Amino acid sequence: MTEHLIELGADTKTVALVPLTKAELGPWLDSHDSARAWVESVGFTAEAGSLCLIPGPDGRLAAALAGLADPEDPWSLAALPARLPLGCYRLDPEPDSTRAASWAALGWTLAGYSFDRYKNAPRRDGPDLVWPALADRHWVSSCAEATRLVRDLVNLPAADLGPAELAGAAEALAARFGANCRTIVGDGLLAENYPAIYTVGRAASTARRPRLIDLTWGDHTAPRVTLVGKGVCFDSGGLDLKPSSSMKLMKKDMGGAAHVLGLALMIMAARLPVRLRVLIPAVENAVSAEAMRPLDVLTTRKGLTVEIGNTDAEGRLILADALSEAAQQAPELLIDIATLTGAARTALGPDLPALFCNDDRLADEILAAGRAEADPLWRLPLHTPYRRLLDSKVADIASVSDGPYAGAITAALFLQEFVGPDIAWAHLDVMAWNGAARPGRPEGGEALALRALFAVIAARFPRTDGPLVAT
Repeated sequence: MTEHLIELGADTKTVALVPLTKAELGPWLDSHDSARAWVESVGFTAEAGSLCLIPGPDGRLAAALAGLADPEDPWSLAALPARLPLGCYRLDPEPDSTRAASWAALGWTLAGYSFDRYKNAPRRDGPDLVWPALADRHWVSSCAEATRLVRDLVNLPAADLGPAELAGAAEALAARFGANCRTIVGDGLLAENYPAIYTVGRAASTARRPRLIDLTWGDHTAPRVTLVGKGVCFDSGGLDLKPSSSMKLMKKDMGGAAHVLGLALMIMAARLPVRLRVLIPAVENAVSAEAMRPLDVLTTRKGLTVEIGNTDAEGRLILADALSEAAQQAPELLIDIATLTGAARTALGPDLPALFCNDDRLADEILAAGRAEADPLWRLPLHTPYRRLLDSKVADIASVSDGPYAGAITAALFLQEFVGPDIAWAHLDVMAWNGAARPGRPEGGEALALRALFAVIAARFPRTDGPLVAT
């Protein structure tokens, strides 16, 4: 899904698009002396974000100069499609590496993303860019499509994306790539021993019953990679009802599920040699006579009992059952993604996912990939002494600490109880939302760490017939 990226045909009329830093403007003018008078007369100095449209002898647009602050910024061109006149553009000069060319193409196509499902106004068309010659088209296409999938799912209102619809999205993805997708619904969760998922979701209406989505793909003899995503399609807070200011964005509380589906898309599109499994506990945390109560005690799939401290800490409960199931197969790599805690946002803000990991090598790989892919994360510690904050007098573990501190860490420590110590496991606590628009990243649902995680998995389990990742 690469909108506004086109092939260069024999009769394609193009306009040169020239990205320049301030330092590069002088040398460019020296080699394009006929444009100097125009560029100087309009006062273009290649300030970041500035644009200079240069007419040709016939009065038509001949070239566009774009000021850059940092040529290494992967989003450096993403502001241009909204500002340039309609037409077909080609980069001049062409990017000199696969990575730079791929980033230019990705930023351009994602600049055209908008969530307009509910708008009657016609969508503004945008200018096209000729595919940069060195771009890794497969990577750009799958990355753009995965990002759009995450954004679309997170942006959908909860009325139109409940547990059943989330399962439908997984089933559609499975059908496309020849994967299997099984869903356990309602009372079936109790029959198959997923009591925490059932308990969290049982207060919702019959039409929005809780479920566990289980997608599998790939050779069953290949290394196992398992992804677990939090799928709370709306979080009212349960009986510990959220205030309106905190509840407003809770359609995005299935952001972890959206992320693992996007990552699965990239893995399957690249045909990585893995046995992929995606587990999504999908629920709505609602209020009714069936809602779980503070200080209730539930038994998890693993057999551990949990004392409910706050019904708004429901995500960790459904993840506990899913992680327990994932751990039973002892995958080579286990990653869970969740919009889990406000504490992680307080510590790191909305753009920087918190990474918790029980394996230093894996953590280092993820952090390095985050830097390389301009998709950063920050590691927070699984600080074992804080486990005492989850001690319960009546159960094996409490769902939350009674104190106000280290909320992201205690949530991760809770999840760690349901993962085997010998399994390489990473937990990502993400925002999944842009609070304000930036080039290529509009306000609304957002994919975070997707490129970084795919890079790690592709490096650990490479295809033998050549790389598919931009380098």
